[in-house]
Amino acid sequence: MKFFILKFIIFTLILILQGCSTKTISDIDYSKNNKLSNNLDYNEIYNNLLTQYKDWKGVKYRYGGYSKNGIDCSAFVQKTYKDKLFVNIPRTTILQKELGKEVDIDNLATGDLIFFKTGFKTNHVGIYLKNGKFMHVSTKKGVIISRLDNPYYSKHLWKIKRVLH
Repeated sequence: MKFFILKFIIFTLILILQGCSTKTISDIDYSKNNKLSNNLDYNEIYNNLLTQYKDWKGVKYRYGGYSKNGIDCSAFVQKTYKDKLFVNIPRTTILQKELGKEVDIDNLATGDLIFFKTGFKTNHVGIYLKNGKFMHVSTKKGVIISRLDNPYYSKHLWKIKRVLH
């Protein structure tokens, strides 16, 4: 019985730690089922993203979370892409960072994924809105909109990926 409980605890920890984790992966094409890919309307994307933000604003950060009881950064990005942009993407930052094509900060577009290197083995992800703003899940403030020129975020900016094409 103790062995079963130990296995259950280890299995549960592994599932939780996959949220904003970093591990090596293989290439997977998640661009299929992208309803917006042929005719992008960035105003529609922006409005859909703002609707998601209004629905989730202030929801607390919870590592491994996936509901309004608590959500982590990669889950929020996955849920937003699925519910508002109609694009299925993977659950973790390590898989999300492999999507699309890399773009530089001068070419940011609404809906781009913005990745931050926040620690030796930790990543953070948000979704670019426009005018230097992005939405994400802050560990202290929950789901919020922040500015890219904030000293913390500008210092930790790692890569930008365009999934919508």
